[in-house]
Formats: sequence, C-alpha cells, structure tokens
Amino acid sequence: MIMPLTSTRPGPDWPCQVKPPGSYDWERSAVRWLRELVPARYAGYPALIRHPVLLARHADLQVQQEIRVARTALRSARADLPRLGLPESVIEHSIKLYAAEIRQLQHIARSVRAVTAALTDRVGAR
Repeated sequence: MIMPLTSTRPGPDWPCQVKPPGSYDWERSAVRWLRELVPARYAGYPALIRHPVLLARHADLQVQQEIRVARTALRSARADLPRLGLPESVIEHSIKLYAAEIRQLQHIARSVRAVTAALTDRVGAR
C-alpha cells in the first residue's frame, strides 16, 4: 500500500520532531523521537529499534512512570521539603516545577499515543 505524502501534522498532540505519517522517512523520525524518551541504554536493544511499535509501547510505559514520580514528588513536597531545611520560597518554586512537569509529561504521553496509533496503523496496513 502506498501512502500519500502529507505535509501537515495529524493533530495537536503530534510531536513536531516527528514527520507526518506517510511522509518520507517519517518512521525513522518517530523512532528517533521515541528513543529520546527511554533510557539511553535501551538504544542497544535491537528489538526496540527493529519494531517501532514495541519502542512506542516502552516509551509510553516510561512516560507514565515519570508522571507517577512527578505526582508523588508534588504530593509529598509540603511534608518532605521543610524537613530538608529548604526555605518556603524554594518549596513553592518546587511545587510549581512539579506541576508544570506533570502537564508537560501528560502532553508527551498524548504525543506518544498519537505516534503509536500511526505506527500501529502502518503495521496493520501491511
């Protein structure tokens, strides 16, 4: 099946680092972006690189874990950070930082799901 070349992003959650599905070399750009979301040592696992859908699944798991960690840090900040001797201004800044990180990670998670869906569609079309 030959997919038409496209020049626009598939939706608001599509990562700007990944070319649109159907465009030249889009899968390679997807793999490159997904690899940035998993620990560097995973680049040595051939199965993750040969099977972009598997890499996307692992990237999703990784991002979901990062969201859980950031939420835990946010929930525990008011109780834990004063015990470390940090001033209130640093604690407030940390809380804002954790909240912003959660929002960013949630956006990345939506982007991973969009790329995963496109990769899955590609695999199903074969």
